[in-house]
Amino acid sequence: MSEADISAAYDAAPIKRQRRWHIVVFLLPALIVYTAVMILPLIETLRLSLYNVVDGQTTFVGLNNFKVLFGDERWSHDFWNALRNNLIFFAIHMCVQNPIGVALAALLSLPKLRFVAFYRTAIFLPTLLSFVVVGFIWKLILSPLWGVAPDLMGMVGLKSFFAPWLGRPGTALITVALISVWQYVGIPMMLIYAALLNIPEEVIEAAECDGITGWSQFWKIKLPLVLPAIGIISILTFVGNFNAFDLVYTVQGALAGPDGSTDILGTLLYRVFFGFQLQLGDRSMGATIATVMFLIILTGVSFYLFIVQRRIRRYQF
Repeated sequence: MSEADISAAYDAAPIKRQRRWHIVVFLLPALIVYTAVMILPLIETLRLSLYNVVDGQTTFVGLNNFKVLFGDERWSHDFWNALRNNLIFFAIHMCVQNPIGVALAALLSLPKLRFVAFYRTAIFLPTLLSFVVVGFIWKLILSPLWGVAPDLMGMVGLKSFFAPWLGRPGTALITVALISVWQYVGIPMMLIYAALLNIPEEVIEAAECDGITGWSQFWKIKLPLVLPAIGIISILTFVGNFNAFDLVYTVQGALAGPDGSTDILGTLLYRVFFGFQLQLGDRSMGATIATVMFLIILTGVSFYLFIVQRRIRRYQF
């Protein structure tokens, strides 16, 4: 057999790819933990929302729990109030936190800015604090009895504008949302900052050759290029806000006062599922609220993945 025949036979022989069983071995522990902690509880929650206790027996009731949640006057009032507050909570983060994060990232990316590492660390530091610590500190700061906010505002001549914002139904939700913005504004700032640093130098140099510099360069060149990162931040904000519970619970308690003005879906779920004070917990209705929260988040994430992400993908390198 000639060398040409041997070469042809070698080329024609199928190449057997080695099976990488070690990947399965490394992924299996994480998959087991994730399934036990996330997947199985989610399935059980969805199943429990279709059952209720009838005459002392757990009975399949189909969508009746959802009819009660949306149709019963007592249940629907609390649910729609919590959902409305959740939408306001999310809107404040989208309209305040994310634009501030983008502006801070743009400032930190300026080449002539000094002490960038210090500013970056100082702004990001609150995100590392416990929500219990953050809530307790801000309750002390904003307290009309022993808080330092009135004195600090008095130093700049604004003491007359101080009010017990956490104790008024009209301002309590906005105040809690702004506390959350203060704590987590470092996350969008860092993500946008990383996206800005990832822009190729050739693009910036080409823009400068065309006379596009300063803020004009940011609006016309850099901002469109970081739109994918802004999209990710938006969906993370959506998921995080509709899963919110901890800060509201720390600052305003389980009742989310005053008069339910800071009650969101997370605090409503907590009170319904586990009970509070003299109110007994209702696992079926709690699972129903949790299922509605899951469907809302799933709808928002699906909208982002299948519609928004396709539109902004053309800006990616």
